[in-house]
This record gives sequence, structure tokens and C-alpha cells, in this order.
Amino acid sequence: MMMAVDPAGGPGAVTADGAARHTRAVIPRPVLMRRLGGPARVTVVSGMAGSGKTVLLRSWIGEADITEHAAWVDAGRDVPDAQNFWLSVVAALRATGPGAELVRAVSAAPDLDGWALVERLLDDLAPLKERLWLVVDDVHELDAGQALRQLELLLMRAPTGLRFVLATRHDVRMGLHRLRLEGELAEIRAADLRFSLAEAQELFVAAGVELPGPAVTVLHERTEGWAAGLRLAALAATGHPDPQRFAAGFSGTERTVAEYLLAEVLQRQGERVRRLLLRTSILDRVNGELAHLLTGDEGAERVLQDLETANAFVTSLDGARSWFRYHQLFAGLLRLELRRTAPGEVAGLHRTAAGWLAGHGYPVEAIRQAQAAQDWELAARLLAGHWPGLYLDGRFGAIHELVAGFPAGLTATDAGLAVVAAADELARGSLEATTRYLALAERELESLPEAEQGKARLQLAVVRLLLARQQGDLTAVTEGAGRLPGMAELVGSDPVAPGLGENLSALALISLGSTERWAGAHDDSKRHLERGIELARRIGRPYLEFTGLVHWATEMPRSTATDKPRSIVAEAHYSRQAIELARRHGWTDDPAFGVACSTVGAALALQGRTNEAEPWIQRAERNVRTETEPAASLAIRYVRGLLEQARGRDAEALAAFQAVEPLARQIVSPQYLLPRARAQQVHCLVRLGQAERARQLLDGLSQADRDHSEIRIATAGLRLAEDNPGAAHSELAQLLAGPVPVGLGFRLTTVYVLEALAQDRLGDQAAAETALERSLELAEPDGVILPFLLSPVLGLLERHAPHRTAHASLIAEIRSLHAGAEPVPRPPSPGPPAEPLSGSEIRVLRYLPTNLTAPEIARELSVSPNTVRTHVKNLYAKLGTNRRAGAVERARALGLLAPRSGGQAMPASTASP
Repeated sequence: MMMAVDPAGGPGAVTADGAARHTRAVIPRPVLMRRLGGPARVTVVSGMAGSGKTVLLRSWIGEADITEHAAWVDAGRDVPDAQNFWLSVVAALRATGPGAELVRAVSAAPDLDGWALVERLLDDLAPLKERLWLVVDDVHELDAGQALRQLELLLMRAPTGLRFVLATRHDVRMGLHRLRLEGELAEIRAADLRFSLAEAQELFVAAGVELPGPAVTVLHERTEGWAAGLRLAALAATGHPDPQRFAAGFSGTERTVAEYLLAEVLQRQGERVRRLLLRTSILDRVNGELAHLLTGDEGAERVLQDLETANAFVTSLDGARSWFRYHQLFAGLLRLELRRTAPGEVAGLHRTAAGWLAGHGYPVEAIRQAQAAQDWELAARLLAGHWPGLYLDGRFGAIHELVAGFPAGLTATDAGLAVVAAADELARGSLEATTRYLALAERELESLPEAEQGKARLQLAVVRLLLARQQGDLTAVTEGAGRLPGMAELVGSDPVAPGLGENLSALALISLGSTERWAGAHDDSKRHLERGIELARRIGRPYLEFTGLVHWATEMPRSTATDKPRSIVAEAHYSRQAIELARRHGWTDDPAFGVACSTVGAALALQGRTNEAEPWIQRAERNVRTETEPAASLAIRYVRGLLEQARGRDAEALAAFQAVEPLARQIVSPQYLLPRARAQQVHCLVRLGQAERARQLLDGLSQADRDHSEIRIATAGLRLAEDNPGAAHSELAQLLAGPVPVGLGFRLTTVYVLEALAQDRLGDQAAAETALERSLELAEPDGVILPFLLSPVLGLLERHAPHRTAHASLIAEIRSLHAGAEPVPRPPSPGPPAEPLSGSEIRVLRYLPTNLTAPEIARELSVSPNTVRTHVKNLYAKLGTNRRAGAVERARALGLLAPRSGGQAMPASTASP
């Protein structure tokens, strides 16, 4: 049975042995129709075969109700010569209302002159008063020597009432650039003609085909919005028992699609072009050099450029038009045709392409080509050799896909492939499988040629380092990081991975620094992370820079309360840098992204901004798996506890802090957050009225643990709850012994809040007010409000008269939060000041929101007015303003001052994680 398919007419436009045509599925496209009816004198509709040009134009004529004013001419293969074309134009114009009265009839004659006929039409149409459209379909079929030039003459000299709509598969040479410059040309291109997902859904519904949403999405992606492809898919899907399976398998090999593409595209090309299309169809993308290698055609790049210009299902991928790809359905047909016509050449083409791609820096594509050739030895060698670079670029999805492309048993017998499989399992969170593959790789190493053993041992050492880092084993990480650069030097220069030594040095530094960070080795961590991030930037490894920034932004541990804390605003700023880097490169599923989100969430929780903190912490919890990232998961549980404390949900906070204990046991090296979590458990128990449980928890600790600053702070809180302010003061005095620098932070603020409460209960009001003012001074720059929410300090704050404090706005904010208000979000702030503010400048800054003059501020600070003016001048320069009000607003935006009542203290990004 013969079947003719008209994809432009929709899935119903099918005849089979004279069967009646079904209803045409026409989808309204109002945006395109408005452009067709716009003010331009000439509109060009250009797109590949089956892109819906004809259906769009006929629908527009009907929707606009201009049937009597639109002359339709099909310049298809039946009338490409000038005479037949102009006879068709005259007939079409005479069939319209305005044209019937103006255009004279003409008869065919052997010597009919097209030029003379155009002049005659111009005379006939000169009196035209009404709007009249001449729609010419398939303009690309016209004779370029005569008909096109004559049509150009008509375009340029036609009366203003005559409008032209030209539908073509590719651009034609008609001097339209002059109209474009004059603003009289409208263009609807292939990208405009592509159906959106919503339009594709409408098409299937209109065609009576019921498909679930995921199936429509797949078909839309496969067809790339190509109208004919969607209509052919609807035709093929009619009555299919499993629409989802049909959508998954739909490709250029579908009979209806193949017939259409063969007839309309492939068979219309010359032998040279067909050979190029077929032999390069094995590639996801192709350039002239690679096409030349596969075909022997030195002019391959020009052929590809011409095909793209002709809208022949070829699309350029760069501005230089040097790389191209084929439409998915067209590529599927070409591959099928290649296997049918030259089955013996396919594997060789894949192998040749693999060699070129590997040698030109395209390892993933090279490995895929080797796998397609089923040359497993070549594919394994390429993957093992290129894995370090792929890992360092954060291309974990590509690595997993390539590993999955090998036969099941091969990874167990190939040492290099086993190492990559171990790294893949580690990235996917299976520590057991990672260990198993590492053991297999170790066993198979001896079977490798001696020249390859050094490289395999180096890669094995890299994966072992990554495993140790994930387990928080500082000893193993330190040993592994120390060995890597030396091993890289022994392997020598590798053309596959140039600069391997520097790459692995950056990896070693960042791995070491991040593990030290979790273990609490502050100074070493800072030094190693700084060097690692700097090196990663210099050698162009953004993934290493991203992971380094994440851990650099994680709060630095302090051994005593007198250590100068780092601003949580700075920590959140670095985390947002890392988050932006991850979004730019597609690493938002990486566990490190979750750690960065938790840092932003922690800063918001410390500021009492619980509604804003929640989505950040939720994203962190989704990204990090407890069983595979215990150190990161421990930190996120701790942050969750802080958030629940800020909400006043002490039972939930207690559960979160208790969950830290079993996670800490999974980490080989000591974890600096563990004593903090235990201290917070004490605070939660005190707030829950369970002082006895809090005492039992403290009694169960060793003396060394009880001497930890965090535990001392918690003990002081318990003593206050037991109405023993003297004991609380004694605990705090040991922390505050010695000089206390100007600093910021949650713990140091908490120390002074508790000291203020202790002194107040001991009856020393002056000492209480001094300690309270100090706590406010520490909290102000970052808006660290949580210590004031967790302690019964409200009454003391209310007695702290405004004239005795430089922090009246912060007190108002704290009182507002105690009353249950949520701070009002503010827009994202700019980055930090160009230069850090000095301690003296910060003290002056505190007074700028007041109405005090410079001499009055000087008296408050016991300095000269000139000193205050100098500090103010420096503040203006660093904050980028020349006004007092501007400096205050900028300082609020940066978190250097508390917000106005109801405002926000931290410049945390308001964007969702």
C-alpha cells in the first residue's frame, strides 16, 4: 500500500489508497502572525523543509481575514522559470479583490518577456489604494538568473499598498539588505519557527493524540521544535500502545520521518554532499578539518557552511562558523543510511575520529567514538589517560557516562579503568564500591606495561587522597598530598594532561586545607587553601577554585574566645562567590555546593533571618549524603541546630545537635564542631528547663573537653540558670583574661551577653552595661542577633538607655525579633569595601547614624574632632560615597551597621539557592 505524507498539513494530512484526509492540526501562533501583519513592506520567512512556513502563512491569511487581499504563488519545482512564475503571479493577483480591477490578463507566449511583464504590473498597480499582499512560497526554487532579479525589481518599485511575504528554505540574493537598512524588512527565521514545548503539546492535543507530559517533552527535544517532525511524530504515535516508549525511541529512523527527509533533503543533494553528510554523521559535531579527514574532501568546511546557509538541517555552533552539528532526526537518518550503504566502513570512521578528537583536546568525544567502534582497549586507554583532567574540571557526569559505556566485566580486569571506576563510585557516594575497585586496580597494576605503571599508580594515589579527604582522615590526606607532586614529576610530562604536576599540586593543597579545616587546624588550613586557590586560578582550574573557595568560606575555628573572629558577612560573601562559580559551570549537585549553601544559611540564622535561611539549609541537606560526606553532613546538622534555635524550637535544635555525635565518630580525625555541638546541647537543655540533664552531659565530659572555650561558655549559661552568677562570672573570666581585640562573631558576643547577665545579677550595673555595650559592638557589623535571642537579656537591653549606647538601632532590631517580627528582606548588597575598615574607623562609623556632630562624637570617643573628621573622610573613601547618609546606607548594606528597625543586617543574597 502506498502512503503519501504531507507533514506541513499535519498528522491528518495523509492519504492511503484514496482514503479521506483527516482534520488538519493547526496551532495558533499569534506572535508570528502579528509580525506577518506588521508595518514592514517585505517579510521573509526562512526555515528548513517542514519548518511550518506554509502552514503559518495560510493560517495567518485565514486568521487575518485577508483571503480576498492575498495573492498566493507557489514557486515550487513546477514553475521555477521566469515565464511560468510571472504567469502565476498575474493570475494570483487577478484572483484578489483589488487586483481583479487593476491587473490586466496575460497569456503564455514563447517570447513572453518577464522584464516587460514586471513593468506592466507596476503600471497596473500604480493606482492601488487598498492593502494587497503577494505571498510567494518556495522562493528558493526560482531561477536565480531571471525570475529572482525581476522579483527584486517589483519589490523595489512597487506601490506602498503592495506588501510581499516571501517563504524560502534559505536566503536568496535579492538585495534585501537595502530594505533592512531602511527598516522595511521583517524576518522570521528558523529559530522563530521552532515550536515551543507548549505549542508542541497543543499540536498533539489538536491531532487527537494523548501523550503524557514527559513523552511530549522528549519528542520536543528530539525534533528540536521542527514542525514536520512533531507532526510526523503525532502521526506515528496514533494508536501506539506505549506512548512513553514510543517517544523514547522516536528518531530519524522512523519510517515516516525517514521518507520525508530522504525525499526533501538527502536525495536533493549531489554525490559529494551526500558522501560528506553520511561519513560525518557519526559525530555529534564536525568541523572542516575533521570532515576532510573522514571524506578526503578538502573543501568540506565550505560545503558545511553552504548547507547551513541553505537551512539543510545543519547548524553552526560558533560565531566563526567552523563547527557544525546536524538536526537530531536528520543525523539519525544519516547514520541509518550509512550503516545500510557502507556497513564495513563505520567502525573505521569511528576509530579515525577518535584519534583526531583525542589529539585535538576533545577527550570525551574521542572516548565515545572509540566505544562506538567497540575498540575497548583504545577507549580504556583514552579514559584512563584523560581522567585526571576530567576530574579536575568537575566533569563527573561525563566520567560516569563513559564508565557505563564499557562492557560490564572490563573494569575488573583493566587497572586504569578500575581506578576511574573507583573515582566514579566515590563521586556517586558508594564508599564500599570505591574500596573494591581500588583493590582491583592494585591487583591488576602488575599486568600493565612498565611504562604505564607509574601513571596508573599516580592516579590510584589521587583517588586514595580523595577518599581520605571525604572520610576526614587528616593523617592519610597529609601523607597523600605530600606524595602527589613528586609522583607527578616521576611520571614526567604527559601530552595527554600537560601541566599535571601543577594540577595535582593544587588538588593536594586544597584537599589538605579542607581536611585541616574540618579538623580545626586553623593556621595550616588557611595557608594551604590560600595557596591552592591561587594556584587553581593561575592554571585555569575553576572546579578546584570552587572547592577551595567553599572550604575557605567555611567558618575558621578559634581556640579561645580572644581569637579575632572572621566576619560572617565575609564568609557568606566567599560562599556566594563559590555558588556563582558552581552555577556558571553546572556543579550545583556537587556536595561542595551544599556546604557553600549551608554557610550562607548559617549567616542568616545567626542574624535571626530564619525564613531566608531555611531554603539554603534545605538545599545543603539535599546535596550532602550523610553516609558518604560525614564531615560536611556534620556541619550541616550543626547549622540546622542554629536555625532551630533562632526559631525558638529548642527540642528540634537539640535533636540536630545530638545528631552530630554519631557523625563525628565516622570521621577519622578530631572534628572541631563536636565541642560546639555539645555546648549547644547544654544551651538547649537549659532553655527547655532540663538543667539536670545539662549537668549530666557536662559531667560526662573529660576535663580536657570541659576546658574547651565552647564548653566553658555553656557551663556559664548553666550556672546562670542555676542562679549562680558568681560561678558563671568565674567561667567567663578565664575566657576574657588578657587583651580582647575588636572582633565579631557569635561566640565572643555570647560571652559578653552572659557576662552582662552575670554582672547584673551580682549587682554591678556599671560592669553589666559595659559588657552589654561590648556585646552590641561585636554584634553590630554582622547583625549577629542569635546570642540575644537565646539568653534572657531583653530586660537588660530595655534598661540600657539609648543615650548610653551607640547601638540603639540594633537594640530596636533585637526587641522587634523578641516580639516575633521577621526582618524585612532587602535587595542584594554590593561587595565588601575596597579596603578593610580599621577598628577606630568602625568605632566612628557606629555614631554616623546618630545626629551627633563631629565634636560630639569626639567627646564620646575621647579623641580630637580632627581625628574624627579624618576617620570620616577615610570611611567615605572606603565606602565609595561623599555623604554621611550614603556612608550609613552603604555600611548597612554591607552589614557593618545594624539595619533600621525592621531591616536586615546582612547582605546575604536574596536569590534562592
